[in-house]
Amino acid sequence: MEDGRRRDVGLFRYSLIREAADLALRKAERGALVREIASRDHVGADGIAVRVGRSTLDRWVRTYRAGGFDALLPAPRASAPRTPGSVLELAVSLKKEAPARTAVSVAAILRESGRGSVSTRTIQRHFARLGLNTRPDGSPPKVYGRFEAAARNDLWTGDAMHGPSISGKKAYLLAFIDDHSRLLPGYLWTFAEDTVRLESALRPGLAARGVPKAVLVDNGSAFVAAPFLRACAVLGVRLIHARPRAATTKGKIERLFRTVRSQFVVEVEARGVASLAELNTLFSAWVEVVYHRRVHTETGETPIERFMAPGPPALPLRAQLHEAFLWSETRMVTKVATVSLHGNSFEVDAALIGRRAELVFDPFDLTSIEVRFDGRFMGHAVPLRISRHTHPKARPDAVPPPVPTGIDYLSLLAARRAAETGGKRIDFANLAKQHDANHDEQTDIDDTGEVGS
Repeated sequence: MEDGRRRDVGLFRYSLIREAADLALRKAERGALVREIASRDHVGADGIAVRVGRSTLDRWVRTYRAGGFDALLPAPRASAPRTPGSVLELAVSLKKEAPARTAVSVAAILRESGRGSVSTRTIQRHFARLGLNTRPDGSPPKVYGRFEAAARNDLWTGDAMHGPSISGKKAYLLAFIDDHSRLLPGYLWTFAEDTVRLESALRPGLAARGVPKAVLVDNGSAFVAAPFLRACAVLGVRLIHARPRAATTKGKIERLFRTVRSQFVVEVEARGVASLAELNTLFSAWVEVVYHRRVHTETGETPIERFMAPGPPALPLRAQLHEAFLWSETRMVTKVATVSLHGNSFEVDAALIGRRAELVFDPFDLTSIEVRFDGRFMGHAVPLRISRHTHPKARPDAVPPPVPTGIDYLSLLAARRAAETGGKRIDFANLAKQHDANHDEQTDIDDTGEVGS
């Protein structure tokens, strides 16, 4: 077994027993923890779900206590692998030749062609190590063979619209529309089309309206950014990117934007808006009072009635939403078990030395970092040097200038002083002469208190 493979197996074993190996645990606590670990499936070093028995976990704990992390590494292979490398290379070529082929199909082709007999499990493990078990070309299936989604939350479409200027800055509307009901589950007016604002528009919609099965968006920078992709993956949302210049696939939200311009923006421009916060307050009122309650010309129902017809939607757990909107980046762990993230330095578990670890964090708090390896929790990073507290891309909207209070503090002080002096001007020059005269007279008084001759 090659060294990289042995280390991956050792890391998998260590990630399972690291908490149970804590010497501070009492016997009963350790037993309960081991039983809980043994009752769950885990993603093994091969990327395949496995379940580890309690006796095996207990043995790994004893092994780790006796010899440390290196003792958890499997022994090097004493004999040559049973499956020739040439056969595995051919299996990979067959997979790449037709990416839709499964491990079962590849194993059958090898047997039928007389090129080798390999178990399906062996091929699955080999494909997992090479990352060939994911969707080969990354392209999603087409979903637009019908006029509208069959049910609410089957499909949301997201896009951005250019809006009015506020204090000399252009505002943008980030919005999502439910394809079946035409309801707007998430929306936000912002000064930028970036990931932070996109998540701010989407997250309240998920919390209040449920999680869609799929989301259709274009290829704008915010919609292809890693944080947005991660949020969809965590929530199990199929992300579909519209092909360039295929505007018909987003016809419903384009129609919505025309309605927003003709019925909302025109009123905003007529009355004027002082701030982004005021714009969002007015838009929310228009959406909930007018748009959601007006009968749609195509469905014959109001968006809110059609959306709520099956009853209240299932909502995601708060913890699930929190996990979905964390950001993550990978970093190579140095020889001294440290990683760097945007100018900050952290110490991580020494077992990760030389490996690429995933750092998971809130973009507005770079001081608290969770470390993961192959999807397994590996503790929290210990801050060594913090020079930046927020992610470079996590910039809030510009704060509007403060509204003047109309209070002139210095004028108030001047008025108060004038009242105290009766409005008379003080002759500071005369006061100085009087002070000097009093001082000269005081120096003529001797120690006896008598005025000198």
